[in-house]
Amino acid sequence: MQPLKVLLWILMAELATSATVDSFIFTNGFTGSKLILDGLASITENGLLRLTNDTKQSTGHAIYPTPFHFLQPSTGKVVSFSTTFVFAIIPQDPVYYGHGMAFFIAPTPNFSYPDDDGDISNHTVSVELDAMQNFDIDDIDSSNHMGIFINGVKSNLSRYAGYFDDRNGEFHNLSLVSGEPMQVWVDYDGGEMKLNVTLSPIQIPKPKRPLLSMVVNLSSILFNSMYVGFASSTGTLVASDHCILGWSFKLNGLVPEALNISTLPSLPEHAAIKEKPKYLTTIWLTVGSLFLLMGMAIAVILIMVRRRRIKFGELVEDWELQYSTHRFSYKTLFKATKGFNDKQLLGVGGFGKVYKGLLPKSNTQIAVKRVSHESRQGMTEFIAEIVTLGQLRHRNLVQFLGYCRRKGELLLVYDYMPNGNLGSFLHCKDRPALNWPQRLHIIKGVASGLEYLHEDWEQVVIHRDIKTNNVLLDSELNGRLSDFGLARLYDHDTDPQTTKIAGTMGYIAPELARTGRPTTLTDVFAFGVFVLEVACGRRPLDLKLKDDNQIVLVDWVLENWKKGKILDSIDQRLGDEHIVDEMKLVLELGLLCSHPLPALRPSMKQVVQCLNGDAQLPALSSLSFSNFDLPALQQNDGFDKYVLSYPSSSIPSSESNIADFRSISIEEQSM
Repeated sequence: MQPLKVLLWILMAELATSATVDSFIFTNGFTGSKLILDGLASITENGLLRLTNDTKQSTGHAIYPTPFHFLQPSTGKVVSFSTTFVFAIIPQDPVYYGHGMAFFIAPTPNFSYPDDDGDISNHTVSVELDAMQNFDIDDIDSSNHMGIFINGVKSNLSRYAGYFDDRNGEFHNLSLVSGEPMQVWVDYDGGEMKLNVTLSPIQIPKPKRPLLSMVVNLSSILFNSMYVGFASSTGTLVASDHCILGWSFKLNGLVPEALNISTLPSLPEHAAIKEKPKYLTTIWLTVGSLFLLMGMAIAVILIMVRRRRIKFGELVEDWELQYSTHRFSYKTLFKATKGFNDKQLLGVGGFGKVYKGLLPKSNTQIAVKRVSHESRQGMTEFIAEIVTLGQLRHRNLVQFLGYCRRKGELLLVYDYMPNGNLGSFLHCKDRPALNWPQRLHIIKGVASGLEYLHEDWEQVVIHRDIKTNNVLLDSELNGRLSDFGLARLYDHDTDPQTTKIAGTMGYIAPELARTGRPTTLTDVFAFGVFVLEVACGRRPLDLKLKDDNQIVLVDWVLENWKKGKILDSIDQRLGDEHIVDEMKLVLELGLLCSHPLPALRPSMKQVVQCLNGDAQLPALSSLSFSNFDLPALQQNDGFDKYVLSYPSSSIPSSESNIADFRSISIEEQSM
């Protein structure tokens, strides 16, 4: 364009304008706007400014009819200005979009892109919304970027279309050809000479951070009188509708941040575009890929389900259906104990490990004992027995809740006892010492529980492993017997780490060493040792002591009784805080119950009567405790030379035999 022609246009504009114009706003459509329209540009019946239509390889321009004075008369510098507009680019084809559109400032109303890129004589500024990549001018993206153009067709600054979120600064991409309305702000600060361009969806307020920001002195580029408007063009293959819904412009100030959305004209409706045959392959490939992914996902799920079934698989036989009300699923117990996590471990005993658990549905705390049992012989009888034991109800018995059988193990479920076992209170330094009333209360409770097992239930139940570690304490320190009846496991599958005789060394009655047949009186013997252990605070066997006469608790207490000093046997931690008559009664009762002759031991009913003061304890002197008749003892069923080597017959007398039992005793003491 020749400079003379430009000056002529400027002169004509100055003559045509008698009043200074510094702003305008179109928020109710463009009807009656008197915009200068060129090419395909038109205004629809509802006031929408439509720059192009479905005609290929065409252009459209819309220019505000009056020029603006961009220069300050006193300084000749460009004043601040601001403009905002709402646009939408609606493609006629889902793949090919055509060209984009631009807002421009030019010296004449018949705007066209300059032929000489970057020529300072062009005097144009434009902001382009580009919908097609042009390799000749180094566009950064095929269909989705915005750029600032000074005196040319190559962008001085460009960026992918989108906006920065004010809440977290995250950048969100926008598709210029989505067909959805979007708003653009172009702001120039004359003092800082900074040009900012901002983009956002129409429903989001103007972001604080602009998409494009460029420092540029427009004083040498813009004349005093300049036109503002829009330009657009369609492609050679397909076309797009380039629509302007609203527009405002202002010199020496900022336009409103948002146009009134409710009054903007609506966009034209476009029928759905039928895909061309060449796109069918793409569709089928996409659908096929989706089905393949779905098939793979289903296969993975099936594999996971199968592995889960194996993981939680249980062994259930027809005969077990009658015990279904007492059976837990392995999955339930696995979740309750957090996968039998070591952090849930309560202890380890002769029958296996015990874990703490929580049943989520009932919010009930439980204890789960895992018992290894590889042998199937006697399994039916054993499960029938433990289910029967689940019918036992007594305040001094730990309630058996049910079982689960899986592969080579049994899982037995009990009520959880928060204070653990009695042995830890008697022998662990980190637990507080129990006072005498608490100990006497526990002894009476265990005696009552044993009486119930022996005499008060419909069947006789022999415990076979009475010891302090099998007496659990509830929240109120009530003693409760646990593991009653479980010694029958030894009959079906002997644990190689224990003796063949069911029970624990130190608590085993002498007659069991020969016959191996448990009776209620063998339980009474173990109870007698238990009573002495609670009163004296010493283990039944203490191999750490150097004096062989003190290793066995029963023998030591008996020796003190012979000397008339039986009260010297009491736990020193009790001090004088006990009733002498009660303590003497308990110690003598413990000796009586642990008598070597089964016939001289009382029944548990008699024991309870003595403890409650309802019967007198027989005098120990009348039983000739210190003068056993060896031949008579040998004739008593259940005795042999092995048994009679010690008065209480708890362990052999020779040092070699003591050493043989040392490992067993240490193992039991650690439990």
